[in-house]
Amino acid sequence: MVYNGIDRDAVVSSLTARAAAAPDAAALMDLSMLLQLAGERETGLELQAQALGVSRIYRCVHGSGAGLRVLALFAAGDFMANTPLDFLLDGSDATVHYLYVSPGVALPAALPDHDVAFLGVAESNANARLLDELVDLESKWPRPMLNCHASAIADMTRDRLWERFQSSDQVLAPRNARTTRAELMSVASGARRLEELLSAESFPIIVRPLDSHAGSGLARVEDAADLTGYLHAQVGDTFYIAPFVDYRSADGQFRKYRIVFVAGHAYIAHLAISGAWMVHYLNAGMHESAAKREEEAACMARFDHDFGARHQLALAAVAQRIGLDYFAIDCAEAPDGRLLLFEAGTGMIVHAMDPVDMFPYKQVQMREIFRAFLEMLDAAAR
Repeated sequence: MVYNGIDRDAVVSSLTARAAAAPDAAALMDLSMLLQLAGERETGLELQAQALGVSRIYRCVHGSGAGLRVLALFAAGDFMANTPLDFLLDGSDATVHYLYVSPGVALPAALPDHDVAFLGVAESNANARLLDELVDLESKWPRPMLNCHASAIADMTRDRLWERFQSSDQVLAPRNARTTRAELMSVASGARRLEELLSAESFPIIVRPLDSHAGSGLARVEDAADLTGYLHAQVGDTFYIAPFVDYRSADGQFRKYRIVFVAGHAYIAHLAISGAWMVHYLNAGMHESAAKREEEAACMARFDHDFGARHQLALAAVAQRIGLDYFAIDCAEAPDGRLLLFEAGTGMIVHAMDPVDMFPYKQVQMREIFRAFLEMLDAAAR
């Protein structure tokens, strides 16, 4: 409803009435989601905390609900805190029980019946302690569990990810360094050299706050003076810095690919094309340009024989070195032809909500991803 601009006042009123009449955890959780989608993140998270104070287990029924029974372990937080399971199970008949886990809090003695479990907690600074406590979870679980390697999820931080691909001839993962405001201010003032923080790299660099996504706080910094201005505009104390790689194609456009890995196989989720280096699907003008949509449709139709074939070794290396049942990457093609890896994670949004009349080809591709995901869960449950 939010994505398509449908009035949701009646839903909000109904949920508010339910929450006011009794400690209705489900109503509070739904209100939390609606407020976050409406841009009221902090208020939404406050309602989520109230809901979790009442119950830590929630149920979502897809279709008839007569299919696979999934138990998902989730962390409190916004939509980037966990794997977007409801999107991935869209169109299925699965019933999902969401168990919200917290660091230092024991798991409930009684768990909902399930065929397969899924560790949905995504990498973030907020989830670091929780992932550390979940490292040995699989060995203690009574049913099969996917994405159970909490340490592999924890190692998907920007500054650890590039280390996995330093020796790769097929993958270019630019070095990311985690640094502080004080350290960056010392570079901006000339008290220390950038090379001390980022090895042998030099300006321009890209800078982003810790745990930022979708371009929030992300900037290209050209020199020390530019860095000073950037820091004055930011409130955080911890940042990631990385060298800027000019990945534009011969036609001057920047192309960023989101690729999903399911059981080791790579599927394209979207291709965003933009004249600006900071490419995100929603700001790339895909809705406004039929030519861009035609290129994306062709890329999806030929992925296994074109991009996927061209980067077959690179994609295999990514699947092997990350080693999770499910995750996604944002990437491009580097000027030297290698796969340029920007980031990887289990919390990236993959959905089938785009208008069918404008993006008919995306429905086909998304259903292929969802089918593969459900088949992977089903195979693990047997």
